[in-house]
Amino acid sequence: MGNFMQLVKNENMKIYRRVRTWVMLGIAVGLVLLISILWLSFGGRDTSMWDVAYTEASVMSLLMTIFVVVVAASGVAEEFSTGTIKLLLIRPWSRSKILLSKYISILLFALLLAVTLLASTLLFNWIIFGINADPALKPGFLSVGDSSPFVFLLKFYGLELISLVVTVTLAFMLSTIFRSSGLAIGLSLFLLLGVSSFVGLLSLLKYEWVDYLLFIHLNLTQYLNDSPMRDGMTLGFSLAVLAVYYIVFVALTWYVFNKRDVAS
Repeated sequence: MGNFMQLVKNENMKIYRRVRTWVMLGIAVGLVLLISILWLSFGGRDTSMWDVAYTEASVMSLLMTIFVVVVAASGVAEEFSTGTIKLLLIRPWSRSKILLSKYISILLFALLLAVTLLASTLLFNWIIFGINADPALKPGFLSVGDSSPFVFLLKFYGLELISLVVTVTLAFMLSTIFRSSGLAIGLSLFLLLGVSSFVGLLSLLKYEWVDYLLFIHLNLTQYLNDSPMRDGMTLGFSLAVLAVYYIVFVALTWYVFNKRDVAS
């Protein structure tokens, strides 16, 4: 176990030694602060800090996904592109452990980014809007029966993390299949941004097979306000569909990586 944890540590070092990782974190925090300042400049303090925090969470969730997808899509492909995969495989670790350590390190980065975003939205907006806020100001996004804005935000980030794990696993699979990191990143972003743009149109189709498309279920936050994209869809059904896709992605990733010839 100790050797495996060292392997995970090494993979984490690869992520955080890169300038792009810290640029991503800086951009994420900077944009949160910028949105709060712009809201204060144009909207004044006559608003609930929770409304600003929820708006920022909604906007930044896509950016968070893009950042983590870039890291995930380059995780294995860059090892093949640079030839460092051979140096990894000659060490006394199995291919499965090497792949698992990379996958865990990427998930840890996703968790760090999500926690950073949540903490920065709460801190900045508490300082800017919340310290002297009017107690009569109520968040406008809560529905009847919702407990508190903080709990609602936790649910929002929790559902976003579930979707993020599935998306990251898809990008990680593409990184394993393709030797080119540029191709893996480009294809991952195309699927994330390009295909997702047509989800609204796909949801209007009356065919039953549409209910089982991956991208229909990635937006789990639709269930927070009880507004599913298609009639009859439930959170449990979406989680079950995502679970099936997740298992397929993981199985294909491990199969390809363990069978791949790295001699060339």
